[in-house]
Amino acid sequence: MRVVITGAGSVGRSIARELLHNGHQVLLIDKDADDVQASRVPDASWLLADACEIAVLEEAKVHECDVVVAATGDDKVNLVVSLLSKTEFGVPRTVARVNNPKNEWMFDESWGVDVAVSTPRLMTALVEEAVSVGDLVRIFEFQQAKASMVELTMPGEGPYIGKRIAEIDWPDDTVLVGIIRDDRPIAPSRDDAVEAHDELLFITTPESEDLLEQMLSPGHRVPRGAE
Repeated sequence: MRVVITGAGSVGRSIARELLHNGHQVLLIDKDADDVQASRVPDASWLLADACEIAVLEEAKVHECDVVVAATGDDKVNLVVSLLSKTEFGVPRTVARVNNPKNEWMFDESWGVDVAVSTPRLMTALVEEAVSVGDLVRIFEFQQAKASMVELTMPGEGPYIGKRIAEIDWPDDTVLVGIIRDDRPIAPSRDDAVEAHDELLFITTPESEDLLEQMLSPGHRVPRGAE
């Protein structure tokens, strides 16, 4: 997979190193990067230029990449890069970093963003996931698909403890994609049974989130917006 990352700060370099480790091709674009930064990710290709310029994205051959990651510390830049990548170059997937949570509402398909990653939201989700049992925690959103990944840690008892996956009728537009049990991930099959304290990972829609939570943890919390 070929990935272009705009912004070679600590976030962009960290993403690049992980992708390179997994065998992907990475190009980093940053107008302020220096030799010290480049030496920290020597296996990546580098382009010292302003990613907001169409000519730069053409030079980077963005139209040939699979994913563009807009990872700068400036929300305006990340939005412009996402929009140009999607509308001018037809990039299949864009991932954009949200620096200011107040700007999160703009990071959607109208700005060419497929996946928006807000560090404060991720940190909140991880904190909630670590301490909450029976609460549905939204991990992140797929903006273009109008779907989200959510997690729920099963309570010690409930109507679905011991039930086989094949016997459970999930809400509409909801797919169980993973189970974490005893700190190990499991790809769920029809014959797997739900156990107490399993962490269940779903892809679902916002409309189905409350129903899913009430189904698996009845009476645990009132629906969102009803407090």
